[in-house]
Amino acid sequence: MGGQSNYAPPPYIPLGQSDSELEVVPSNNGIPISAIPGVSEAGDSPAQWSSGICACCDDMQSCCIGLVCPCYLFGKNAEFLGSGTLMGSCTIHFILWALVNTVCCLVTDGLVLGLPGCFVACYACGYRRAIRSKYNLQEAPCGDFVTHFFCHLCAICQEYREIRERSGDSNRPDLNLVAITAPPVQSMESAST
Repeated sequence: MGGQSNYAPPPYIPLGQSDSELEVVPSNNGIPISAIPGVSEAGDSPAQWSSGICACCDDMQSCCIGLVCPCYLFGKNAEFLGSGTLMGSCTIHFILWALVNTVCCLVTDGLVLGLPGCFVACYACGYRRAIRSKYNLQEAPCGDFVTHFFCHLCAICQEYREIRERSGDSNRPDLNLVAITAPPVQSMESAST
């Protein structure tokens, strides 16, 4: 994660559409821009997501953080939306995802493992709905609750990529953790009297 590359993932193409149906429109500066048929720039109909639900590997940094610590990535999304603080949303997500999941698994010997997913999906689908309404996006690949219930980690990574893509600066490294610097070299001298 040291150097930023200029890699831009390919445009998202819905499952029912082929590459040949993808229309390429030149922009005013000569660089071709892919235009997906049916997507309106004016905001009449909902737009496509900039990446698919399973395109997590297009952004390896958010993919790894979403896999190892999804509550942090969820908190960053909530903070951007103005729906809470990083620590507040992160903590609630952690309680719903990790603690309730662990307790349900231990108490019922794994029989009620799907129940905590329902809690976190109920909480997270509101944020997905807020992102969709802010950017006028389709409810895809399925409903917000179902997406978070079955593909929660992929969904929060997709939401982060969408926020980063549409915020204007796609190379902004805002997932950097706190930088720790070593103290200056210190030496002790003996006091001889």
